Amino acid sequence: MQTDYQIILTTCPDQLQAETLANSLIEAGLAACVNIIPGLTSIYKWKGELTSGTEVQLVIKTHSKRYPEVENHIAALHPYELPEIISVPITNGLPDYLTWIDSATGIS
Repeated sequence: MQTDYQIILTTCPDQLQAETLANSLIEAGLAACVNIIPGLTSIYKWKGELTSGTEVQLVIKTHSKRYPEVENHIAALHPYELPEIISVPITNGLPDYLTWIDSATGIS
């Protein structure tokens, strides 16, 4: 079971902010790839009130060693008071793809 790699999930309020965050993660070498999925409807309680809204999901692929930097990067640039930043371990994957993540994130 490999756990050297992670998918990090976050949401943004709109496409422009999602693209800005995704580009900055890639340019900083913190992520190998970011998928942007528009049209997400989120329903949640915030400050005791039921809330819903449309968001854009980001699926960030990175090396586990980069997680602290990715978390700090998202938190610093994110417009939300409390952004979603959730990491899911990648337990298996195509070896060449995982090697590419290493290369793209500066891990050797």
